[in-house]
Amino acid sequence: GTTSTDEQGNICHINDVYSQTVKCIKNIESALNHFNSSLSDVVRTRIYVTNIADWKLVAKAHAELFIDIRPATSMVEVSALISPEILVEIEAEAITEVD
Repeated sequence: GTTSTDEQGNICHINDVYSQTVKCIKNIESALNHFNSSLSDVVRTRIYVTNIADWKLVAKAHAELFIDIRPATSMVEVSALISPEILVEIEAEAITEVD
């Protein structure tokens, strides 16, 4: 799982749930690429949001980045994440082959 953080651990896109969602998925993609995998290997995502009213923006970003594959997905509202600036956290499960 990941949040909208950069390589130094700084929170990105404060107050912008759409951009935070994109950054989360890009972080997942980066981790997968490290193992010669891609977003197309993701079979499930779990999305945690601090405001369920943001679901349309989160779903829009999710759909734009998972273009050819639609992983099983759940989205739930939580009272808080590790930092108040973090609006979304995404967990992903992927099936890959690792040498």
